[in-house]
Amino acid sequence: MEPLKQLTLKDLLARSVSHYPDHVALSLVNGEGLTYSDLGKLAERIGTFLHARGIQPGDRVAILSESQPHWGAAYFGIASAGIIAVPILPDFRAQEIDNILSHSETRVIFVSRRLLPRLKELKYDGLEVVVLLNDLTVMGDDSPEADIKTASYPAMPEVQVKEDDTAAIIYTSGTTGQSKGVMLSHKNIVFDAIATTEVVPVSDQERVMSVLPLAHTYECTLGLVVPLMCGSAVYYLGKIPTASVLLPAMAKIRPTMILTVPLIIEKIYETRILPQLKKNALMRALFAFPPTRRLLHRAAGNKLHKTFGGALHFFGIGGAAVSPQVELFLYDADFCYVLGYGLTETSPLISTPGKARKKYRSIGKPLPGMQIRIDDKNPKTGEGEICITGPNVMQGYYKNQDKTKEAFTKDGWFRTGDLGCFDKEGDLFIKGRIKNVILGPSGENIYPEEIEAVLNAYEYVMDSLVLRRKGQLVALVNLNQEYLKEKWADLQLSSAEMQTRCAELVQDLRKKANAQLNAFSRLGEVVEQLEPFEKTPTKKIKRYLYTG
Repeated sequence: MEPLKQLTLKDLLARSVSHYPDHVALSLVNGEGLTYSDLGKLAERIGTFLHARGIQPGDRVAILSESQPHWGAAYFGIASAGIIAVPILPDFRAQEIDNILSHSETRVIFVSRRLLPRLKELKYDGLEVVVLLNDLTVMGDDSPEADIKTASYPAMPEVQVKEDDTAAIIYTSGTTGQSKGVMLSHKNIVFDAIATTEVVPVSDQERVMSVLPLAHTYECTLGLVVPLMCGSAVYYLGKIPTASVLLPAMAKIRPTMILTVPLIIEKIYETRILPQLKKNALMRALFAFPPTRRLLHRAAGNKLHKTFGGALHFFGIGGAAVSPQVELFLYDADFCYVLGYGLTETSPLISTPGKARKKYRSIGKPLPGMQIRIDDKNPKTGEGEICITGPNVMQGYYKNQDKTKEAFTKDGWFRTGDLGCFDKEGDLFIKGRIKNVILGPSGENIYPEEIEAVLNAYEYVMDSLVLRRKGQLVALVNLNQEYLKEKWADLQLSSAEMQTRCAELVQDLRKKANAQLNAFSRLGEVVEQLEPFEKTPTKKIKRYLYTG
């Protein structure tokens, strides 16, 4: 295929429409799909509609919807018209949506039927047009022009979209508080997509199962832009990805590629795989011996591959760190998992080992065209802040010069805020977030994520969070109540007895965890967290909510 004339979303879509007009591009698992020809025409109509409503290049248009084929059509239609897309995560509350629309001065919003009620709670009064994304009709308009798919609009003049034009402003909730609007150019996004396919080859025969929100850069770039650039087909569930929805869809589509966050595979491992590996004394003995553990993992991995449809060759994991225990299972099983590291500010992917043989706990080397260095390096450990430069790095934070300045070093490298180090072969290892590191009694760096991984390895722990309180390390632990109820079902415990048992379990957990931790990382207290932790869209705990 000929190279793109310009690294823009407009040129990318036009090339794919030309090469793969009759291929399925975007489709619901149990519904009709859009071919590349359909997608190109629909994106053009959306751009023409926006122009007819007075929306000019550089204006902002929001998309608030769960993932569906029309999401991609709206995104490419907005970007191809030189307008800036503002994707909004469907998990955001009305107040967050209100702040985003106000800060970005959005004039038009494409919203799904399910999320439409949230607009009634808005205080922002700058919206001029609301489009129902499901059928692409204008809300409150009874004229023939209300149906974008069939209306007759004046021809739109040719728009010259440039590589350095802003394509999207993405507002992240993050784990440290106030959202910031990350400005990504066309070149940022398309360069990252191209660099990804140089490490992870993608063909025009792929069937990609999309289970994450498209408003997140991880899914948008790697699960939408990359497949469309390569002529692949992307399938959406149209429902929340529970096991009862996901497994039949896998059997029907037989996907070749899936992108996930760690929580998905960790849930599968903890609820379906681990109980089988430890179901009796013999299995537990075999599981404790590394050679037989690997054989058990290999058998379980083969079964999991069949559960996913049997055609999978790429199981991408990103957005957060996968637990050591779960990665060990995937590693032993020689499962087709691929770890990736990146941030919204880097469009997002920075490094991955690709599909080559993995190195346990490593997230590989930088993608082609990107450079990574370690700043403020500890001379003993080699650990320091991961900094990156490359064409994928954001333009800055929208309307926030101070935060933009803070995000870059004096010589222009983006500061990720993550601690990491390289090994002798140049593979990157992530240690944790700089803001999360706790200083030990003798100046040691204590990484909460490493302690949490020890706690989370127990079947009865749903999630944990480690922090410092009153000079000691404290772990907040949310127990897996469903697991415990099933485990203690024969005892017929009252609510009070259940609470007592949970309290005893939590104290026993502290002893077990401390036996595995070095002296300066040991826990002074473990406290049961009764309510589930509040999380970001990539399922990271919002730490700032629990540090008081």
